Amino acid sequence: MKLFAHIGTYLLLMRRTFGQPGKHSILYRQVMREIEKVGINSFGIVVIISIFVGAVITIQVNFNIENPLLPTYLVGLTVRDSLLLEFSSTMMALILAGKVGSSIASELGMMRITEQIDALEVMGINSASYLILPKMIAAVIFFPILCLLSIIVGLFGGYLACTLGNTIPPSEYIDGIQYAFQAYYISYALTKTVFYSLIITSVSAYFGYHVKGGAVEVGKASTKAVVQSSILILLANLILTRTILG
Repeated sequence: MKLFAHIGTYLLLMRRTFGQPGKHSILYRQVMREIEKVGINSFGIVVIISIFVGAVITIQVNFNIENPLLPTYLVGLTVRDSLLLEFSSTMMALILAGKVGSSIASELGMMRITEQIDALEVMGINSASYLILPKMIAAVIFFPILCLLSIIVGLFGGYLACTLGNTIPPSEYIDGIQYAFQAYYISYALTKTVFYSLIITSVSAYFGYHVKGGAVEVGKASTKAVVQSSILILLANLILTRTILG
């Protein structure tokens, strides 16, 4: 029953979030502010993780297919498809759930316990729409950009592994990246990323918005937000993969 209570409260919050949007000028300023917080500030971690993952996948794939009967361009092909189909969308979303999701839950949780949200309600402002909607719009806009960045940087990391680590000839790696390329994979990755962005922002906002207690409860809400977002991302990954690729 507690699960259904959470689902019902979440749906009511989303109804309030999308039900009464404020002025477009205010919403625009809020979205620009949130783009910096949830998107631009995540550039660093996306670049660092992607470049190392691309390099590691390249080394591991080369180690596992060291066979004179297998062409070395398969390394580049495998790295490309791994990044496009799974890592740069799903794995990166799990990382962003920890960084962005916990930040959203903590921010809204502190606003709740310091009664800032109550003050907005007293002034007649739809606090759910004012605080949550800009975060969701910013994530939907910018998370796909981070996904594309992760793909590009990850492929570059694999190239560095070939040149600096003497894994395979860089020309073979580039041939593998270009071999049998399907642009459909990019749209697949971006579609998943849009759904993940909605999950991360809405679930994290839900836990932060409904915090009761003090600073300890804010920390617990942040933890719950990350855990629940991660579970839902994995579930959505299964459903979307079966639906889109099935």
